[in-house]
Amino acid sequence: MTDINTYEADRETAWCPGCGNFPLRTALAESLAEMDLKPEEITMYTGIGQAAKMPHYIKVNGFNGLHGRSLPPAVAMKVANPEMTVIVESGDGCSYGEGGNHILHNIRRNLDIIHLVHDNQIYGLTKGQASPTSGPEIKTGVQTHGVNAEPFNPVRFAVGMKASFVARSTVGDREHLKEMIKAAKAHKGYALIDIFQPCVSFNKINTYQWYNKRVYKLEDHDPGDYEAAVKLADEFGDKIPIGIIYQEEKPSFRDRIPYLKDKALVDRRPKVEELKFLIDEFK
Repeated sequence: MTDINTYEADRETAWCPGCGNFPLRTALAESLAEMDLKPEEITMYTGIGQAAKMPHYIKVNGFNGLHGRSLPPAVAMKVANPEMTVIVESGDGCSYGEGGNHILHNIRRNLDIIHLVHDNQIYGLTKGQASPTSGPEIKTGVQTHGVNAEPFNPVRFAVGMKASFVARSTVGDREHLKEMIKAAKAHKGYALIDIFQPCVSFNKINTYQWYNKRVYKLEDHDPGDYEAAVKLADEFGDKIPIGIIYQEEKPSFRDRIPYLKDKALVDRRPKVEELKFLIDEFK
């Protein structure tokens, strides 16, 4: 097993004391170590936000992109190099707000990508505006009378689109979160994990205590049962299920393209003379 210290980045964090990003980082590093993955075998893609700083604070290959645009470069990497473990890590605003269109189409493509969403139901980096998953009871400096839109349910959305792997976990249960990350890695296809992760600075409602009081682990649930998954995905309130909500084995993006199945793009060596016509077009 790879030593967890292998992933330690010698850099001071900009996260607030008590931020849910810290236990998430620990769970991720422990999961990678227990799966014996080396830093050079992993590439993490993020957008912008507190969650998106994760590649700065864990020693793997990292790429910071535009807000909500973490999936496109991750898709490119997985298409080019299927052996690379590709992780997308971003917040609920970055993933479900600005990045909502990319999730939609990556579900359709079913690329082999692990998508970890730090869902703290607030925009943390920009000082506490409501995010797509904020509940109506949340009041902010912008939404002074509370949120006037229905909260987005990412799990229900993903199950409704029959994403091949949909799970929910919480940083309040590190072992459960590690279990979900490992299951996502073992799954062939797009794997979404919505992770409850408190923002101690700007969300005073959805706290560690709030989540711990409501979440319960799924038992005797068949993730392949679509009708049961829909009911569980709609369950959000006094009781919230965590675990693998839905899972389906289906062809991945690469499986549908024979050219990619033959040989990875990263291993191909194009003949420059055959590409000359493309270069000439730009003259």
